[in-house]
Amino acid sequence: MLSALRRVPFAVQVIAALVVGIGLGVVARQLGGTADDPNWLAVTLDTIGSTFVTLLQTIVPPLIVLAVISSIANLRHTSNAARLAGQTLLWFAVTALIAVAIGIGLGLVFQPGVNAGVDAGAAEAPDAGSHGSWLAFLESLVPVNILGLTAGTAEEGGALTTSLDFNALQLIVIAIAIGVAAVRVGSAAEPFLAFTRSALSVVLKVLWWVIRLAPLGTVGLLGNAVYSYGWTTVGALGRFSVAIYVGLALVLFVVYPVLARLHGLSPLKYFTGVWPAVQLGFVSRSSMGTMPVTERVAEQNLGVPRHYASFAVPFGATTKMDGCAAIYPAVAAIFVSQFYGVPLGITDYLLIVFVSVIGSAATAGTTGATVMLTLTLSTVGLPLEGVGLLLAVDPILDMGRTATNVAGQALIPAIVAKREGIIDLARYNAPRGLDGFVADTEAPAPGTGTADATGTAGSAEADTEPAEPAKAAGSTPASSA
Repeated sequence: MLSALRRVPFAVQVIAALVVGIGLGVVARQLGGTADDPNWLAVTLDTIGSTFVTLLQTIVPPLIVLAVISSIANLRHTSNAARLAGQTLLWFAVTALIAVAIGIGLGLVFQPGVNAGVDAGAAEAPDAGSHGSWLAFLESLVPVNILGLTAGTAEEGGALTTSLDFNALQLIVIAIAIGVAAVRVGSAAEPFLAFTRSALSVVLKVLWWVIRLAPLGTVGLLGNAVYSYGWTTVGALGRFSVAIYVGLALVLFVVYPVLARLHGLSPLKYFTGVWPAVQLGFVSRSSMGTMPVTERVAEQNLGVPRHYASFAVPFGATTKMDGCAAIYPAVAAIFVSQFYGVPLGITDYLLIVFVSVIGSAATAGTTGATVMLTLTLSTVGLPLEGVGLLLAVDPILDMGRTATNVAGQALIPAIVAKREGIIDLARYNAPRGLDGFVADTEAPAPGTGTADATGTAGSAEADTEPAEPAKAAGSTPASSA
């Protein structure tokens, strides 16, 4: 049974899960029940969906720390490392700014949350300490401890409960500090960096296991949404989904080709070169899971030198999220404000732009953008119940978002390499083989290190199931930087 299921393409499994989830949600509504006393099927669907989300969130902290440290360490033997890193971050911010502007514009045009029939009183207001001005957001970047953890105690039903939460942005700050320190220490840090690379491979293996559960999680999340909110909400979520995909299409098929053309790069060659990573990102819904193939695409198809690609692509997999951290939170914030009847002012829109550009690292390359959405809604002061509502359609949206993310994560290294004069244009313009990659014998560039492509395992399976990150990660060139 399991072996037969594995032969079904992953995208087909997700689509089937959407249908099953909607069907089970309709059945759950027919069985009756209330919000305070749901029926057994509704409870089961909610448990399945929330468990899947919890598993994903569990992987976020180690992914952030290990991926950021490894990506920074990959620059330690590069002479112009500071300049390359600065150019990379600059273009990450530029594309994020363009994407979030598109997202806000589409949210105002489509108005996906209008006439949804939900009163603002239906949602609890977020905790007063969880949102505020941009100064409060900057203050939240300062780590409270080395693990980025905060503890809280609450009283519920007469009993005290204690919970631990992590701040993704604080973890980024901590990981950057450790990575820079490891580079400055020199050879004495080699055992630590070797451990970091090994630990990242292990974590990516666990991530792959969680990704394989995505169809099951989709059934629970979508089924519970249909039961909880009914068809009126499904219609609003449909308009929201259309707005998101229009924004993703504009970035992927208009913004990225224009940027490539402005830097003297062929948009057609870019698309044919990046297609293996885009395809895998669409079905796997994980930038981190797609990272080995994205890195291979950047080196072997787009002519980016290995020493730079091994920094830019892993770093982009944790911080460069035009789909998840720019378009999505912008449209989502406008949707939630309209859905619950909470008006937004010009200051709120500016806050959305600021958080999207600066805080994109919070997505950490995992399947879904729950952390970034929570950060945006909290900062603007919108009901956090919108997070749970939008998770219902997250599996549909995340495929397109991740495809856009990985396309940008491959484009920016190519742009920076072209600006710095280190790109292999012969390889960039070389014909692609049937597997989607430039053959190793095509236009070799002396000194670029592109003859040894990374991620050789995985791309052939891109149209059937997500690549196994642990296997692919073992072939990444992190140790050669």
